[in-house]
Amino acid sequence: MTTVSSVAPRTRRNVELVLLLLAVAIVVLAYVNVGLSVSGAFPPGLVTHGTGLLVISLAFHLLLRWKAAYADPLLLPIVTLLNGLGLVMIHRLDIAEGRDISEGLALRQLTWSALAVLIAAAVLWFLRDHRMLRRYTFTAAIVGFGLLILPLLPGMGRTVNGSRIWIGLGPFTFQPGEVAKIVLAVFFAGYLVQTRDALSLAGRKVLGFTFPRGRDLGPIMVAWVLSLLVLVFEKDLGSSLLLFGLFVSMLYVATERTSWIAIGMTLFCGGAYVAYLAFGHVQARVHLWLDPFAPDQSDQVAKGLMGMAAGGLLGTGLGRGRPDLTYFAESDFIFPSFGEELGLIGLFALLMLYVLLVERGLRTALGVRDGFGKLLASGLAFSMALQCFVVVGGVTRVIPLTGLTMPFLSYGGSSLLANWSLVALLLRISDVARRPVAEVSTGPNPAGEAKTEVVAIR
Repeated sequence: MTTVSSVAPRTRRNVELVLLLLAVAIVVLAYVNVGLSVSGAFPPGLVTHGTGLLVISLAFHLLLRWKAAYADPLLLPIVTLLNGLGLVMIHRLDIAEGRDISEGLALRQLTWSALAVLIAAAVLWFLRDHRMLRRYTFTAAIVGFGLLILPLLPGMGRTVNGSRIWIGLGPFTFQPGEVAKIVLAVFFAGYLVQTRDALSLAGRKVLGFTFPRGRDLGPIMVAWVLSLLVLVFEKDLGSSLLLFGLFVSMLYVATERTSWIAIGMTLFCGGAYVAYLAFGHVQARVHLWLDPFAPDQSDQVAKGLMGMAAGGLLGTGLGRGRPDLTYFAESDFIFPSFGEELGLIGLFALLMLYVLLVERGLRTALGVRDGFGKLLASGLAFSMALQCFVVVGGVTRVIPLTGLTMPFLSYGGSSLLANWSLVALLLRISDVARRPVAEVSTGPNPAGEAKTEVVAIR
């Protein structure tokens, strides 16, 4: 007999609340540990930072109970813990640099965190169904590529540390590429869900690989050229790799054809080699990667490696190392800062948090019922994974240094705003994926897709 299942899934919001309180407790404990290690007393900003993190995370949790009751229960605790640990390390570096709590970077980062959570809450509030975004596929393309070229505009663009990836807004600077990766993921998902049949079915088989037709190579060629333009004109190897890798990965998810991976890797390696021959800043990054201890060049990578080596297996302990000796220890090199004071075990724990974050994003992609949501969730999850790989690979000499920052850990408002919004999108998609079928089928269907019914065989 075939009947519709009446067993409703649990929201697991109470599980989220318990894990959220545990995450805040770990952050507060780490904050106290820094104070006791450095001065032998409780840190003066404990109440400010601890209460601030607790308030903004609980406020977001309450919004989830109201607007996205079936959202994934692990995403918010994980990002809260990462954000909080980033605040602890930035505070620790403030102490090392002699910055007062009222003028330190940690308080600014907490302010940016509150603003990022507010924007993420707005995403959840106004975006009732992720399928609404499919209406704006080509609008997202225009906005995304527009954000990428904003730093090239005269009077607005800013060059920082050799890369022209910032824009100036009065006394503030912002990195539009962080937002562009989300907007372009929306465009890629909307485009690929319409064209995946042509991309996956047509083509020739050569050496065991099914290669697409020449006219179907257009999208990947456009993405390749645009990623090279970002690299050439903005001197931003990290964003170039992230943009191109995001598109190729979503192509593979949409078509399940390994030939796209082969084509994508060939195009990127070829473009990177040409850029190495043509541009001095790319050559400098490669030389720094091949021999970070060579004289007459930056010793940033070398100091980061020596810091992680000093930490060993268990680390020197929070507040007992010298991560401040590395340039940009609070942003580009915050991962080696944790490596020195938490050791290899601490770094593995941090990486496991990112693995769980990506895994929950991919689980959301598997669970959601529409093709657009599957592609968007997988693209957002992969962009997080690729950014972590590029950052960790750069500071550990697996690949050349790129200049990207570690999501949620590193200092910077642009990264926080973008990554909290990315998580808000994943929460919205997971809410639709885990919501009972009856509620989804009677809810809005803004993209005009066929409604899906799930039946249980008894």
